[in-house]
Amino acid sequence: MSQLRRYWTRFAVMLLSIGAVLVSGSTASAIPADGPAVQARVDNPYAGARPYVNPEWSAKAAAEPGGSAIADQPTGVWLDRIAAIEGAGSAMGLRDHLDAALAQDANLVQLVVYDLPGRDCSALASNGELAPDEIGRYRDEFIDPIAAILADPAYAGLRIVTVVEIDSLPNLVTNVSPRPTATPECDVMAANGNYVNGIGYALRQFGAIDNVYNYLDVGHHGWLGWDDNFAPGARKLLEGAQASGSVDNVHGFITNTANYGALKEPYFTINDTVNGQTVRQAKWIDWNRYVDELSYAQAFRAELVRIGFNSDIGMLIDTGRNGWGGSARPAGPGPTTSVDAYVDGGRLDRRIHLGNWCNQSGAGLGERPTAAPESGIDAYVWMKPPGESDGSSKEIPNDEGKGFDRMCDPTYEGNIRNGFNPPGSLPDAPLSGHWFGAQFRELLANAHPPLT
Repeated sequence: MSQLRRYWTRFAVMLLSIGAVLVSGSTASAIPADGPAVQARVDNPYAGARPYVNPEWSAKAAAEPGGSAIADQPTGVWLDRIAAIEGAGSAMGLRDHLDAALAQDANLVQLVVYDLPGRDCSALASNGELAPDEIGRYRDEFIDPIAAILADPAYAGLRIVTVVEIDSLPNLVTNVSPRPTATPECDVMAANGNYVNGIGYALRQFGAIDNVYNYLDVGHHGWLGWDDNFAPGARKLLEGAQASGSVDNVHGFITNTANYGALKEPYFTINDTVNGQTVRQAKWIDWNRYVDELSYAQAFRAELVRIGFNSDIGMLIDTGRNGWGGSARPAGPGPTTSVDAYVDGGRLDRRIHLGNWCNQSGAGLGERPTAAPESGIDAYVWMKPPGESDGSSKEIPNDEGKGFDRMCDPTYEGNIRNGFNPPGSLPDAPLSGHWFGAQFRELLANAHPPLT
C-alpha cells in the first residue's frame, strides 16, 4: 500500500472508530503529547478492560441481516502472514489496528500471531507461507517487526494480548510418529525443533514488552483431553515456554481457539453411569476424561501449575462458535436405554464427530465475550472472528500459502482422526480467514444465549 493510500486508510479507520465509540455513548480521550504511561502489569488483562472492536470485522458483521446485534463485540485480529503486519491489499495493518484502538478509547487489543515455519502440519486449510526450515525469516520478517510495533511508546497504555501460534505444540504430541495419526509434516517439525524454537523466540520478544500478555494454545478437550495426550501436552507447552528463557513469559493459555467444543454440557457428567456403563464408554466421548471446554480448561490449568507454570496463570476459552442453539438444542438428558443414547440425546455439541473442525453445520454463537466468568478463567473470548471461514470446501488457487483440506469438503468420507465419519462442514466455503456470510448467518440463527 502506498504511503498516501495508507494515510487515508488510517484516517478513515480513525473516523469510523470514533463514530462507533460516540454511538455507543463513550468519548475518545485525547492522548498526551508525550504518549500514554505504561500500565502496571495486571493479573487478568480482561478485568475492567475496554476491548477493541475491529472495524473491518464489525462492518462485515453489520452488513449481514441481523448482524448489527453483535457487530460491537471484540474479536481477535489475526496476523497470519508477513504481509498482514503492514496490511495486505486494502486491509488494515497492525499499526492501523492499534491506532484504531486508541481512537476507540479501548485499552485491550487481542492478536493471534500465526505464521510458524511449516504451519499446521496436520492439516492443509491453514498451511502457511513459510517452509519448515525458514525459522530465520520467521524471526526476522515476522516476529521482530511485530515486536517493534508493540513496543512503540504510543501503545504503552494498551493491554495487548498475544495468542501465540495456535495448534502447533499440540500437533507435536498427537500427530507425530509412532501415533497412528502421525503426518510426515509433523514429524519434520518435531525433528527440526522449529515449532518449539519459534514459539520460544516469540514469547521472549513479546514477553520483554511490559504491556504484552502472552497466551499459549492448549487445543481443546476433543484433542488433548485423553489420558495419553493430557500430561504430554502440558509438558510440550512447558518445553515451548522454557525455550523462551522463562515461564514468566507466559501469562496464560487458551482453549477451543477456532473450534466448536461446548462450553458446558449440562445434561451429563463424566461420572455418570447408564446400565452399569460409564459415560466414558459412549462412542461420542470414547474414553476422554472431559465432556466440555470449561472442565477441560480448569483441569489443564491445574496440571500446568503442577508441572512448573506460575500459579496465577489464567485461561481463555473461545466461545465464538460453540453455542449450539436453535431447534436441535436438547432440552434435557437423553434416554437411559443405553450409554450412547443418553449422551447423544443430551449433548449440546451436535457435531457428527468430536474431531470435526471445519465450518461446522449447525453451530451457533456462544457466550458473549466476558471477563472472569469462572474460577481460573480470565475471559470468554471470540478469538476466531465469527463469520471467518476455517477453510475452503474446494481447491482455490491463492497466494496466501493455504491449501485445500478434505475435512472442509462436505462430501468427504472422513479420515482416521474423525473415525471416517463425514466432516459435517458447510458447502461453498472460501479460504480460511475469508468472510463466509452463510456461516455467519447460521451462527446468528443458532446463537445461545439467543440474541435479543
